[in-house]
Amino acid sequence: MSDSQRQRFDDLVARAHHEDGRAPFSDTALYEYSQGQRELIWLGDAVALATPTRAQFVVDPDHRRTGQGTAMLSLLQEGRDSLLVWALGDHPGAKALAASHGFEPVRSRLHMHAVVTSLHAGQGPWVTSFADSDAEEWMALNARAFAGHPELGAIDRAALEATMAEPWFTKEDFLLLHEHKRIVAYAWMKVGESIGEFYVIGVDPDRRGEGLGRRMVDAGFAHLADRGIRSAQLYVESDNIPAQRLYHSMGFTENAIDVQYSWTRPV
Repeated sequence: MSDSQRQRFDDLVARAHHEDGRAPFSDTALYEYSQGQRELIWLGDAVALATPTRAQFVVDPDHRRTGQGTAMLSLLQEGRDSLLVWALGDHPGAKALAASHGFEPVRSRLHMHAVVTSLHAGQGPWVTSFADSDAEEWMALNARAFAGHPELGAIDRAALEATMAEPWFTKEDFLLLHEHKRIVAYAWMKVGESIGEFYVIGVDPDRRGEGLGRRMVDAGFAHLADRGIRSAQLYVESDNIPAQRLYHSMGFTENAIDVQYSWTRPV
């Protein structure tokens, strides 16, 4: 990508983020593009990051409702036999666009929000910040905790290092719970100026049902409160009912939903 293309891309992404209240591309899509695994596609005032089977795209906020989303989705279908596309927020327009091109919903995740009203107890002396020496053990635990998850379970050394190189990352916001010198749970936080995201919460599969997830949410709330942050958010798969019960019990409420749509070319 040339400097002028990078500036155009960054500008569109920033304005779409401001207009929609969230980033138009996932961290996974941006990482895959940086590794040459996704193609950058411009079409008028719309831009997509696509693989042969998956895509995300956004239309410039100043040029929406002009048919450019329709044109981009049609272009992405050309030469492909199947395609998965996320609709972040699942706005009525996105839903109608997906239906008009033969897409069907196959996956969804909830965006949840909570108010951090007080300093929660629970961090304790066993919660520490991530250190470089924790990387191999954490990756092994994460792979087991999210076995079968299409994004989180696939985090390898390169993906971890790329995420750690992001401007928002600090080791202090990556909380690990140790027992008997082993990592048994973690809360990876993505902390901004006024809101903290529980980027990933993971628990050793052999220790589920012991309240470790609750301890990590408590630790995350305490961490945010110490920073003077009173707003928290997270994303959870819509079919992960146990996790939703936990988050609801700790004050999280549903704020939005993302839907992944699937299309297969008719035989």
